[in-house]
Amino acid sequence: IFHWLSKYFGNYGLIILLLTIIIKMALFPLTYKSYISQAKMRVLKPQIDELNAKFPKKEDAMKKQQATMALYKRVGVSPVGGCLPMVLQMPILFAMFRFFPTSIELRQESFLWAKDLSTYDSILTLPWDIPMYGDHVSLFTILMTVSTIITMKINSPTQSTAQMPGMKGMMYMMPVMFMVILNSFSAGLTYYYFLANIITFLQNMVTKQFVNEEDMLQKLESNKKKPVKKSKWQQRLEDAAK
Repeated sequence: IFHWLSKYFGNYGLIILLLTIIIKMALFPLTYKSYISQAKMRVLKPQIDELNAKFPKKEDAMKKQQATMALYKRVGVSPVGGCLPMVLQMPILFAMFRFFPTSIELRQESFLWAKDLSTYDSILTLPWDIPMYGDHVSLFTILMTVSTIITMKINSPTQSTAQMPGMKGMMYMMPVMFMVILNSFSAGLTYYYFLANIITFLQNMVTKQFVNEEDMLQKLESNKKKPVKKSKWQQRLEDAAK
């Protein structure tokens, strides 16, 4: 796709933008499924908070976890449902990670403040070298990190930190780690990641307009009245116990 676009456009910043749009449109079904899963977790938050209040003691952590998983099972929600679509997109993320830093087409190609998309876009030279980070500040890397944190904060499932201790800190630590690692990488790469974050954010905002969370909650509540289907493994265990 990158080489096909290069036949019709001469600006590689524009080519990367179009490439990102094409990829994100192709991956939109996965992005949609991830958003729906996260929306279900949001509407269930009041009930999760009730369980946290019901089991406030640390020694009741196992009971609270079991009650939470039982609630998810009754309403038909998977707590990891929003993660699987993201995992399925990882091959493309890694492909871009390998492609942009080694793409000879980006050599000496400028875009906005980046003088060379094949290397980092330094906007500030530091008086000292920071281990792993380097002696400069890459603006595209900063934009990538900020957009990642904002997108994660807005779109991540609203779960109590008491239920998953340390998860909130870890969630925000990862973008910072990537900022340190990618600061000296190709500006084309961090520009692509930044665009991917922005487009994902816009897709979720559009999806939000067509998703009624009140109707979603009513549907989840109606699922409680349905008999819980047992897996073949559970049925075998029960039959063996008899």
